[in-house]
Amino acid sequence: MSDRIVMRTGESLVAGGPPFTAAEPEVVIGELDGPVGTAIATLTGGQSAGHSKVFAILDTDIQVRPVTLMVSKVTVKSTAYTNILMGTVQAAIANGVLDAVRAGDIPKEKANDLGIVCSVWLNPGAATEENLDHKALFEIHRKATAQAIHKAMHNEPSIDWLLEHQDEVTHKYYQRGLDGTL
Repeated sequence: MSDRIVMRTGESLVAGGPPFTAAEPEVVIGELDGPVGTAIATLTGGQSAGHSKVFAILDTDIQVRPVTLMVSKVTVKSTAYTNILMGTVQAAIANGVLDAVRAGDIPKEKANDLGIVCSVWLNPGAATEENLDHKALFEIHRKATAQAIHKAMHNEPSIDWLLEHQDEVTHKYYQRGLDGTL
């Protein structure tokens, strides 16, 4: 896989754990000297209130490769939410990236040449849940990140699958709207 990776996209949903632990990352992956690198530089310098962009790190002072920029889908409004997002979830995403390298989804030899923008969804209820299961939250976000990267790097779902299954798949919130349970 030494070919140039201009831009790949992927997403994943991992749910079913304890309350407020579901993860739904969306990733964009590409060469740092291309549009993804430009996006990372622009987003890093273009901070906005409630939507801070930070690198995925294993711990303070240990950034992962490929460089991964986290962007929150939810407006950050509290210190508790910030601490969960920039702690448990940030570490989970960093570990998910390394899991993807270890699995071969991201070629190890391209770890310094690629960048990832990871759009992160953390349920706002996590900030007020007294018994938030941080271990489950970590594992679910780690798994979802690795899955989103896998899907991006393997172009999943394929266009053939999508065309074949288009009429069989209904968005769950659309279905809830149809059912009057939204």
